[in-house]
Amino acid sequence: MKSFFLAALIVLTLSCTKENTVNFIINKNSANTKIFVDPNADELIKWAAKDLATDLSEISGREITVKLTSEFNEQENGIFIGKIDDQLIKALPAKHQGELSKEWEKFIIEKNTENLFIVGSDIRGTVFGIFDVAERLGISPWKWWADVHLEKKEELILNLPKQGIIDSPSVKFRGIFLNDEDWGLQPWAAKTFEPETGDIGPKTYEKIFQLLLRLKANTIWPAMHPSTQAFFTIPGNRAMAEKYHISIGTSHAEPMLRNNVDEWDHEKYGDFNYFTNSERVKQYWQERISEAKNGNNIISLGMRGIHDSGMEGNATEEEKVKLLETIIADQREMLSKTLNKPIEEIPQVFTIYKEVLELYNNGLQVPEDITLIWTDDNYGYIRRLSNEGERKRKGGSGVYYHLSYWGRPHDYLWLSSTQPGLIWYEMSRAYQNGAQDIWIANVGDIKPGEYAMEFFLDLAWDVNSIDENNIQKHLETWAAREFGADNSTEIAAIMDEYYRLAMLRKAEYMGWSQTEPITPTRLTEFTPEEAENRLKAYTSLIDKTEAIKMHIPDERADAFFQLVEYPVKGAAFMNQKFLFAQQAQLSTESKEKEQLSLEAYKNIEDYTKEYNERNNGKWKAMMSMNPRNLPVYNLPDYSTSDSLISRINSLPKKNLVAIQANEFSSSKGIENYEWRSINGLGYSNASVTLFPFENHSFVNQKPTVTYTFEVEKAGKYQVEVRFLPNHSNDFNHKTWLQVNDEEAKEYFLNTRGRSEQWKENTLRNFTSVKHPIVIDRAGKQTLTIAVNQTGIVIDQIGVSPEGHHTYYEIEK
Repeated sequence: MKSFFLAALIVLTLSCTKENTVNFIINKNSANTKIFVDPNADELIKWAAKDLATDLSEISGREITVKLTSEFNEQENGIFIGKIDDQLIKALPAKHQGELSKEWEKFIIEKNTENLFIVGSDIRGTVFGIFDVAERLGISPWKWWADVHLEKKEELILNLPKQGIIDSPSVKFRGIFLNDEDWGLQPWAAKTFEPETGDIGPKTYEKIFQLLLRLKANTIWPAMHPSTQAFFTIPGNRAMAEKYHISIGTSHAEPMLRNNVDEWDHEKYGDFNYFTNSERVKQYWQERISEAKNGNNIISLGMRGIHDSGMEGNATEEEKVKLLETIIADQREMLSKTLNKPIEEIPQVFTIYKEVLELYNNGLQVPEDITLIWTDDNYGYIRRLSNEGERKRKGGSGVYYHLSYWGRPHDYLWLSSTQPGLIWYEMSRAYQNGAQDIWIANVGDIKPGEYAMEFFLDLAWDVNSIDENNIQKHLETWAAREFGADNSTEIAAIMDEYYRLAMLRKAEYMGWSQTEPITPTRLTEFTPEEAENRLKAYTSLIDKTEAIKMHIPDERADAFFQLVEYPVKGAAFMNQKFLFAQQAQLSTESKEKEQLSLEAYKNIEDYTKEYNERNNGKWKAMMSMNPRNLPVYNLPDYSTSDSLISRINSLPKKNLVAIQANEFSSSKGIENYEWRSINGLGYSNASVTLFPFENHSFVNQKPTVTYTFEVEKAGKYQVEVRFLPNHSNDFNHKTWLQVNDEEAKEYFLNTRGRSEQWKENTLRNFTSVKHPIVIDRAGKQTLTIAVNQTGIVIDQIGVSPEGHHTYYEIEK
């Protein structure tokens, strides 16, 4: 390993490079070492300015100071920071300040002679501008949370457009939900970082709020599991949120800022049942709203059970709808009276999660000024989005999206492996269908989901910053910032393949077990040939990770372990554990394979121990290798019948024509809709769908995409088309398959609720349509796929002789 430590002095100067750009250069050739801030500026702006100064000092080895002044002195050059109405900023000769008036979280970054101006429309906008500059200079938002330590440099270059940078968010409220924290964030905070509180308290939340600001986020739904004390009941939590100007909301199961799991006292209040106990429930809500009335809050409305369950009380769907409408009306009256504001001026959201979607679809009326929050199915596929009428609502809409989950059919709380391409597609589709007011990602414990969280929030800040062709480029840019440009291409390729392999089966699902109820692990559905191919793919990832690791600077070694090595090798070891155990059942070399499975298990133990011990134990108790102690985390203990072993071993060699979605020979769009591939989506890594993403149905003519393939002889075949398991508003996605001149056959694609078919589809990330055909001649054939709506995504196609074994993997 090598270390980069370049002694440097820091100066600030500006020089033109290309015709339309200027470089803000920090080196040793001048003496500008000041950051100027108005003395009456908000304390948060002063904190962010000091944080930037501290980082620049550490990079340069020279002290950079913050000077408080309300006057602009042309003889003093440096970085001038402030809100548009700060006295200092009013004195600046800035060009674009007029564009900031009355804007939400907007900022400008521009040069003026030898100075750099960072000006915001409001407090958060100013802070976001400061951290935008920091990141452009190579300072990672994860410098504390992932130990991306600063590197000494001789020169820092801030490249700017000549006209400056003007930026503001695509989505108004952008944030995270800390959830399922029982095996990571909570024990780490309680035992390691904040033992004086013994929980997730103000010291921990301060670090979280700082991270959110660095990522240009502004909202949090605090942790709320039984392991964690309610946010508002821990002294200092609320004050810390106010200090960092973070908006506090609560999850779908916590109306009126109440953590029911920790705060609902049955002895004091009785049943949490609005049918029979409405006055006590209202008293409970009133206590919190009165307590938090001066806060920067986003109020969740409605009512479910104590935790993640349906509303209590035996009632028909119609009765529940009517009661929920009454509840919302009562809550809004309470809010308006307590906050002494018109109800339309109070941020309110209604999260349409699980059974609440059925109530909404059954006629629940939600007042126009309330923001509707649509949700995914817990596995990354959004269940419903606003229709044309709902997009006109004053309150707009948003999305609650899972990057981590506890529940059926299986948790994924250990590693973070949701494919960035899937996040991009689903959230871009949501945005184009009006979800522009609030985005919340369930990020579990934050670690090890750092990249997915950043990707989600980057998209929320600027939805147009990533498109279907540069998803992987975002990953490469991230890798360059964290580990250097020389290493970025290889690291991005490693992570891209890590996400792609997980798209077919996450590490947490490799036992083919389920939860709720918990079932034992069993043999995988990979054929022996497929298992061997998958083992080779993961072995290649381990080898590439080891190779690039030798080129990582010492200052970034801890970051590399957390962000790349642990998740990649963890997934590889989990696959090895199960696939070697399966091979032991099917092989004459059973002892050797059993030993390899055991070694993989021990590797997970060793790497998890290292995670918790690195950097002097900073992250001790953060990483668990067996959250919820589910069977998948144990050593496989198979008891397989001789007949099953014989059947598996007698499978013929794979006989499959594999076609990836982007390999179409022709396509036909309708109206303004056209077929395009999304690079980085699906197991093919190049899925195909219709652009743009606004929900639209095709009544008469249908858009089609056509593929060609060849067979060696005539006969009976099966065409399998794999679609992503997306949802439509009305459960009516349909496709038509036609081979050669046969009559097209119609297939329905959607599932309802959490059916067995839905479970299978989410665990493997595809909906399979199998189409039997008779081919009367050898040679070239055509397959035409038609669809009735946007939102349908084609991933892979396989053609095999009739009666042949069904393959789990269609090779890329």
